[in-house]
Amino acid sequence: MDSKANPEKIYPSGYIPKENSSVDVRNQLLDEILKSAPTEFINTDLFTVMSKRRSTRKFTDKIVETKKIDKIIAAADTAPTAGNFQGFEIFYIKSPGKKQQLVEACNNQPYVNAPVVLVFCKNPARVKLDLPQEILKKFAIQDATLAAAYSQLAAQAMGLSSIWIGMFDEQKIMKIINTELIPSSVLCIGYPKQDKFPKPRRNLKEIVHTVW
Repeated sequence: MDSKANPEKIYPSGYIPKENSSVDVRNQLLDEILKSAPTEFINTDLFTVMSKRRSTRKFTDKIVETKKIDKIIAAADTAPTAGNFQGFEIFYIKSPGKKQQLVEACNNQPYVNAPVVLVFCKNPARVKLDLPQEILKKFAIQDATLAAAYSQLAAQAMGLSSIWIGMFDEQKIMKIINTELIPSSVLCIGYPKQDKFPKPRRNLKEIVHTVW
């Protein structure tokens, strides 16, 4: 039988969709992943999560649990997108060799070789709106950016840390992960070697401009 004609469906560990169910498989999958209880006590209050998020450049060698990775990816799937068309794709890099290649592609930033590496790519072809290509491309980068941000917050909520990589050679990354899609960001995730104190931020009065 042609495997391409009937590709094997792979689901996160511990999850098998119900046979002949009228419920959308995608929603089954999200519900199963997101409702699972945490394995440790972590304060998941949204504002606490956001306030504690830090860019981490040193990770421990501890393996990130599969269930946590599943939730990080599921969180990306919940992000808002233009027309709900989800104009992005995620490449989960597991090969140590490819991770090392990504280090070079990302301006030789060594922390790119993290326990979990996700490459978020733009896919404007998914955005089925009757608009100029330049607008669809803009929607796709917005979709990919929001998806990565949701994943980053999900990682923080589960006791992990991350760093967002935006400086890289697009062509090199596309070759490494074997895609024609243009990457928008690389998200590196793992357990931090140490907690970091918050850095000073701009005063809200400097950020917000009220328009009457």
